[in-house]
Amino acid sequence: MQFVLAAIHEVTKFVGLLFIAQALVRVLSFGRHEGNVIYRSLRFLTSPVVRLTRAITPRIVDDGHVPVVAFLLIFWAWVALIFIRRDLMIEGAG
Repeated sequence: MQFVLAAIHEVTKFVGLLFIAQALVRVLSFGRHEGNVIYRSLRFLTSPVVRLTRAITPRIVDDGHVPVVAFLLIFWAWVALIFIRRDLMIEGAG
């Protein structure tokens, strides 16, 4: 169980870092991010999470805000996994 949770935690962390990298490349591209190969690669890698987020969010949420919502969901999943793993370790040690 610990191994599965650790793997999920690391994948969640990796996806969050992809979102952060994508945001940084967008800012540093000065408006030419769509022509940037790195940005398009990062967008491709994060697109499954963004599509899943679009599917679960109400239509009132603007499409431009869905990647931010996806990042926030990933962030809170990462935080939740920290506490779940901590509780399991404490339970196993006691």
